Order: sequence, then structure tokens, then C-alpha cells
Amino acid sequence: MKTGRALLGTSTRLRNACVTLFVVGAAAVAGCSGGGFLPLGQGPHSMDAARLNSIVAVQSRAYGVPASLVHAVIEQESGGDPSAVSSAGAMGLMQLMPGTAAAYGVSNPFNPDENIAGGVAYLHDLLLRYHGDITLALAAYNAGSGAVAKYGGVPPYAETRGYVSSVTALYHDAAHSR
Repeated sequence: MKTGRALLGTSTRLRNACVTLFVVGAAAVAGCSGGGFLPLGQGPHSMDAARLNSIVAVQSRAYGVPASLVHAVIEQESGGDPSAVSSAGAMGLMQLMPGTAAAYGVSNPFNPDENIAGGVAYLHDLLLRYHGDITLALAAYNAGSGAVAKYGGVPPYAETRGYVSSVTALYHDAAHSR
């Protein structure tokens, strides 16, 4: 039987995922704002800001979702790290769960083009479902539509309420600075 160290040495992807989870977990325990991530473009695995802006602009126009909202979700979800993996299994820039990624045709959630296309399409559908109510769309993006339906609004989960508050603040800040 291999030790944990030997197992980690056999898979670069597993090792990177473990490091990502450790860093994200440590940041969350430390109580960092913004979901424990550095501002976009400042993390060790952040992608080029110009490329990120270009992808977001194309997908935002295609789906009619404000680019500043997409940037806010990306900042909160992954800090701009295309290789981010959450403890729940969400992946990539917009932290798509495997089922959501599959439903939106995302075959490689670590590919920024695919991840953002799927994430923006999903956000668009949530905005349609909740008649443009950004608060409810963000709550559903974080906790799922079932939780929003169950509670008739933003679920009483501290994580979801904090998420909605943080993303909304980032969205308004970005909208006013662009």
C-alpha cells in the first residue's frame, strides 16, 4: 500500500488539486474577504487579464449578462484561477459543478473559454428564471434553484447570504469603475 506522499507523487493533477484545496481552505479559515481569493489577476495561477476580459466580453454580449456581473462572480468564485477546485467539486473560473458543466456543454471546465461560456449561459438562465432578480439568481448560482424555491427567496444559509452580499458588492464596484 502506498503512503499519502507516494500517492500524491503519482498524479500531478491530484497534487495540484490538493494544493488548491489546501490554499483555498487555509484562506477561508483565515477569514479572507472575497471568498479567500486574491483580486483578479493577482493569484499564482491567474490568467492574463486581457484574455479574461476578452472572453467575458464575448460571452456577456452573447447572453446579455452584464460583464461586470460575470467578473464579480469569477472574482468571488475562483479569484481568476482557471485551475481552481472547490471542496464540493466545483471547477474552473466560474466554479461549475460537474452536472452543470455537462448540462451546458462544458467538456473541460478548466478551459477558460468553455468555463466562462457555460457559466455565463447558466447565469443567463438563472436571471431569466428569476425575472432579472440578480439577488435570487446569485443565490441559486451558489445554493441551487431548489434551495431558493424551498425558502421562497435567498436561503438562510450564512454562506449563501455572504456570497450574494459579496458578489453584489463586487458587481456594483465593477459597474461603477468601468
